[in-house]
Amino acid sequence: MRILIVEDEIHLAEAVTQILKKHNYSVDAVHDGSTGLDYALSGIYDLLLLDIMMPEMDGISVLRKLRTKGVATPVIFLTAKGEITDMVTGLDYGADDYIAKPFSTEELLARMRAVLRRKGEVLPDDALKLGDLELNTTNLRLSVGGKEMKLNLKESELLELLMTRKSAATSKEQIIEKLWGFDSEAEHNNVEVYISFLRKKLTFLGSTVRISTIRNVGYVLEVNG
Repeated sequence: MRILIVEDEIHLAEAVTQILKKHNYSVDAVHDGSTGLDYALSGIYDLLLLDIMMPEMDGISVLRKLRTKGVATPVIFLTAKGEITDMVTGLDYGADDYIAKPFSTEELLARMRAVLRRKGEVLPDDALKLGDLELNTTNLRLSVGGKEMKLNLKESELLELLMTRKSAATSKEQIIEKLWGFDSEAEHNNVEVYISFLRKKLTFLGSTVRISTIRNVGYVLEVNG
């Protein structure tokens, strides 16, 4: 699951980034509203943590432009105590929640889970299931029946993406943007390597689920039997 932090307090942004990475989120952080808008418009993020008062463009303006352009990515505002009026305005423009600074790790994670649950997203502390597969994205464990193994983070993120898209094909470009970011230097062979790793692990576990390649389109999970 990929999170974008738009926060001009660099130390806070870095701290939140480390917290979320520790909980197996993929995170990008930028420090002004204009850059945040550019990143958010890519459509690769599952959630935005958006400060209200920022240089170049404030958070409410960023949100308004996103919603105007049809980007429905959930947004949680990061607010200072004196920004209640701005917070209410942000909710009116389509924000999903707000959290007042300073906040605890537990509160932040709980609000994120609540927003993603309302939006029907897969939560990082929930198990994903498809066919005989069960993926726990918190401890990165993949199981089939009573047999299980640990994945690395990129393998887990890739399998999570394929499982949440179910029967929809996922292109290499979509995988690169989602797992590495839209400005990444990752190439198609990076995707092919991780697809190969996952195929071997599915075979080892004896799963009836396989990763099929649709020529010139991408990859899709298929359940056999």
